[in-house]
Amino acid sequence: MSIPATQMRPGMVINYKGDLHMVFSVEHRTPGNLRAFIQAKLRHIRTGAMFTERFRSPDPIDRVIVDEIKMEFLYNDGDDYYFMDEAYEQTMLKRDMLGDTVDYLTPNLMIEVSFHDGKAVGIELPTAVVMTVMETEPGIRSATASSVTKPAKTETGLVVQVPPFINEGEKIRVDTAEGAYMSRA
Repeated sequence: MSIPATQMRPGMVINYKGDLHMVFSVEHRTPGNLRAFIQAKLRHIRTGAMFTERFRSPDPIDRVIVDEIKMEFLYNDGDDYYFMDEAYEQTMLKRDMLGDTVDYLTPNLMIEVSFHDGKAVGIELPTAVVMTVMETEPGIRSATASSVTKPAKTETGLVVQVPPFINEGEKIRVDTAEGAYMSRA
């Protein structure tokens, strides 16, 4: 299935130069008076090698259809991350295969695990996840939503810029594509 490069998303599996690659991150760039392009970080599924590739916006990308199975994230043991499907079958994925998605994995989170030829090749996160703020500066009671933000560390170690009225222990909704604060949960 062919899609334009602008529709590439992290977690997608594509056929690039005859091999399967997992899209790790996608960045739209518009340098000054030059043509816009898409810069994608890809991981070769077979070898695990990571590299950055540039695509023009209209370039056709060969998206590979993978079997996506709804699974629940259970826990991690060091660099091993465990998931379970509805039939209570467990699947383990390594941290180097998951990349930055591990920053959004909270226990009991329902996600889609992508399988190609019976082998787990990656995961697709929901568009937003609810996370608990573990560390941040004390909130300012009179602060209203403004452009001022402060860093907040979540339960997974991900640091998100939040408005000044957010306090430790609060649950926030985080956009998984941008790693940005959306709202209180």
